[in-house]
Amino acid sequence: MMKNSKKLLACLFVVLLLVTSCGKVPKLENGQEAVATIKKGKDISIDSLYENMKNQYALSVLLDMIDKQLLDEIYKTDEAEKEAIDSQVEQYKYYYETVYASQYNSFESFIYAMYGTSTEQEMRDVMSLNYKRDLANEDYIKKEVIKDKEIKEYYDDNIIGEMRASHILIKANYADDASDEEIQKAKDTAKKKAEDLIKKLNDADKDKVKDVFAQLAKDNSEDSSASKGGDVGWFDRDDMVESFEDATKKLKVDEYTKEPVESEYGYHIILKTGQKDKPALDDVKDSILDDLAEEKKNEDETLQVKSLAALRDEYGVTIQDTELKKQYKTYLDNNKEPQKSEDE
Repeated sequence: MMKNSKKLLACLFVVLLLVTSCGKVPKLENGQEAVATIKKGKDISIDSLYENMKNQYALSVLLDMIDKQLLDEIYKTDEAEKEAIDSQVEQYKYYYETVYASQYNSFESFIYAMYGTSTEQEMRDVMSLNYKRDLANEDYIKKEVIKDKEIKEYYDDNIIGEMRASHILIKANYADDASDEEIQKAKDTAKKKAEDLIKKLNDADKDKVKDVFAQLAKDNSEDSSASKGGDVGWFDRDDMVESFEDATKKLKVDEYTKEPVESEYGYHIILKTGQKDKPALDDVKDSILDDLAEEKKNEDETLQVKSLAALRDEYGVTIQDTELKKQYKTYLDNNKEPQKSEDE
């Protein structure tokens, strides 16, 4: 939730330890326990410490505690969660060992600086909470935000049957340290070559286009499919780079692109050789929901706040403390309007 909540959890645990260490903590004149004593100043009581923490940080910690209790019951830890967390931890360990080992004397000090947790297990616990919050957010979006009309529109506009194609790839070859001018020159050369090959296809007899295409691919394509006449086989949505897929969708079977199709790999000439029937909506509905949910999350960051608020309401969570209740209301009010992610 809020950025510093992990470090603050540790602070609150310290406070709890102080409270329970009866007889070891000095008392102030008013009977309150002292957290810190100052020879030339006012001692700091545990109550004043709590009030300061409460005003600044307690809501974040409280919501972490509430959400953990709810989400651990709703979303049992499974292999998918374990694998996701293991992957994140391994990534942190890799960064520590390869980049940061000279700056921090232990992995624990590194993750405290970077992640705000004192031990690997604490970090895993926070990752688990975040993982389950993401699950709750996704479920909320699928059930409450995405409408049937949007699913149907996405199906009509984006879902296709498997396609088959052959291509000729002409790469723009330049050195890693090439200047912008050299890169553009290499791209222009590659594009010109692709355009010349398209002219040869245009000049071929219609009933021989496939054979001509296959031979041109074998002779010119800078791709592993060249030996197969450029055949890349059957592919489905998202199997190919976007520009390749979009160009293939627009073609009829046995048609080829009349202009080179640019991608990160170079310039493609694409011949569509097959098209399967579009799958039924029910068969692809789950994948459509996944895609739409991801779009919604990227479009509006406040959805996670709203989804967790709805979950707390569903399970009858009521904040009894007046000040924290007020803070919670302000927090929700500040997240009513959609917010785009920083990447957009």
